[in-house]
Amino acid sequence: MKVLAIIGSARKGGNTAALTKIVFGELEKEGIETELIELAGKNLKGCMACYKCFQNKDKSCSIKTDEMNELITKMDEADAVILGSPTYFANVSSNIKALIDRAGLVGIANDHLFRRKIGAAVVAVRRAGSVNVFDAINKFFFINQMIVPGSVYWNMGIGSQPGEVNDDEEGVRTMKILGENMVWLLKKVQ
Repeated sequence: MKVLAIIGSARKGGNTAALTKIVFGELEKEGIETELIELAGKNLKGCMACYKCFQNKDKSCSIKTDEMNELITKMDEADAVILGSPTYFANVSSNIKALIDRAGLVGIANDHLFRRKIGAAVVAVRRAGSVNVFDAINKFFFINQMIVPGSVYWNMGIGSQPGEVNDDEEGVRTMKILGENMVWLLKKVQ
């Protein structure tokens, strides 16, 4: 079993990655393979609405000038996908938005490529707006027929500077329980 996490923060090693590593800790305790990809420094393009993915049906986007198709392939190969984003103006980061739009359309165009994979959102926030981020990521999972485990609260942690989320006791607890629930669900669906 493998869980892929794609982190959309502009900061490598920031709070979104720190929260994801807490989830990974629970998965790795159970021998589940994990892979973390940080999109910091990447410039993923948004969807052009060309709909060539519906014509080609080759599990890829027609835009070939960035790393999106590599990400889509890795998502296809994983049993579960975590999408992590910081909260930028009460929404997902631009790289996560590009991923949602392009991978989402490619997935739907290719017989719901991500159907029945497990999907979990991880959200970092300084103060407010994180529910919108959580909602946007989960809507991607739901429209792609993915299975979404819950936790004891929305999957978010509070912190401004890198590492501050580790001081958010409730956020850390939420991530640990999310990891435990992902382990349980992965074992049930395998």
